[in-house]
Amino acid sequence: MIEAISLRVASGIKSRVPEHPASVAVLQYAVKLFINTFSIIAFTLLVGVFTGRLMETAVAMGAFAILRQVSGGYHLKSSVLCIVLSTLAFTLLSYADFNTVTTQVMNGAAFLLALIYAPSRIEKQTRIPVRYFKYLKLIALGIITVSFFIGYSVLAAALLVQAMTLVRGRG
Repeated sequence: MIEAISLRVASGIKSRVPEHPASVAVLQYAVKLFINTFSIIAFTLLVGVFTGRLMETAVAMGAFAILRQVSGGYHLKSSVLCIVLSTLAFTLLSYADFNTVTTQVMNGAAFLLALIYAPSRIEKQTRIPVRYFKYLKLIALGIITVSFFIGYSVLAAALLVQAMTLVRGRG
């Protein structure tokens, strides 16, 4: 569904501005990325308003997204599945309410996963040269370290879930 919409929009853009250097495929990718990102943000915040957990939902979504930008992670093949699972995950994460010890254990687990696996699966997603990947790892570890000091379970849970997407399966 999103593929078809993004193709239609990209084709429309290219037909109106044929001299634009971007191909229809590149435009389609950009439109699909925009639709995907906008949908996740809009649906998640809307659910946050209805559940009365807007701040918690925004923290979960923001923390996940910021860590993901520097650490990478698994990408779902379907845009619709990504929207649905992301919205569901951020909503569930907004209910994280753990004691201090559990929150710090989650931070520690996220830190270890990022230390071992970050950055993961970003080779085709970024223009950052591989020689700078070690700095992305340090930034990811810094983000998680800040969470140790904040001690907020929604934040720790969101960072742990994102860090879990760094682990590569076999094959």
